[in-house]
Amino acid sequence: MECVVFIGIQASGKTEFYKQNFFKTHVRISLDMLRTRHRESVLLNACLEAKQPFVVDNTNPTAGERGKYIAAARKEQFKIIGYYFQANIKGALERNENRSGTEHLPSVAILGTHKKLELPSIKEGFDELKYVRIEEGFTFTVEDYNEI
Repeated sequence: MECVVFIGIQASGKTEFYKQNFFKTHVRISLDMLRTRHRESVLLNACLEAKQPFVVDNTNPTAGERGKYIAAARKEQFKIIGYYFQANIKGALERNENRSGTEHLPSVAILGTHKKLELPSIKEGFDELKYVRIEEGFTFTVEDYNEI
């Protein structure tokens, strides 16, 4: 049983990383897809009850936002792994420009998330923390996260 929490600004590669690494093994919980907190809660609770591995594919910029997933997963004895995606504003804005339709966001949304982004800490309740760097062509480098 595994709960994976993504942390990062929009257009930092989180969903593509999910597709490459977790699509076949973990349910994706995403407000982009579910649209409401109620639907998100229903799916989260279903995963917890069924002991189904899941990924929270949201920006989760603050410890408070991450905390609700961590607390719920901890209560059900899930292993909790955080993946912090490099907060590269220039790269995110460039990737956002290549998006279309509802995936394309106003630049101010990305800048606003970056402004409130809090670096994660193992003290939040993670069993493991990883650092993800996006490379050319949506390839990713994953390392253990080193807290400052």
